[in-house]
Amino acid sequence: MRSTLALGSAFVVLSSLAVAGPAPAADAGTKGAAMTGAAYLHAEGSFEVKLTPQADDAGTGLGRMSLQKTWHGQFEGTSRGEMLTAMGKGKGNGAYVAVERVTGKVRGRQGSFSLVHRGVMTNGEQELSITVVPGSGTEDFQGFVGGVTIRIDPDGKHFYVLSGTLPGS
Repeated sequence: MRSTLALGSAFVVLSSLAVAGPAPAADAGTKGAAMTGAAYLHAEGSFEVKLTPQADDAGTGLGRMSLQKTWHGQFEGTSRGEMLTAMGKGKGNGAYVAVERVTGKVRGRQGSFSLVHRGVMTNGEQELSITVVPGSGTEDFQGFVGGVTIRIDPDGKHFYVLSGTLPGS
């Protein structure tokens, strides 16, 4: 029962962190602008996410989950990843880190890249950053520099904005 409550609480924190808004993506645009012939990428849509608890260290506030996403919209694809969570004392305190491998296509480009997540909530104040792992792109996503912002509507539907730059051809 205790592990179910801890993971349930972690999910609430994670959902709240996701609403935090734009991840710092300034580097994506400024680094890309320096590339000759660089192409700016901007894609929006929705996604479904399935979180599956993998472990919970009873009483420690730590948890681990696997995640699977299906991306719809201007970027179409799937992703799989792992998430670690830590719950703090008091309401509205916690954190998560995650890595996921994304495979899909957008505007005639296809391939894969990895994302790294960092989310922290302090007394209800949220901070979220989701960034493309440097050098992780394959096929048409080689050299991709950027990030993702997400929003969760009150009804639970998830939305994304994927943005960044790709090197010129």
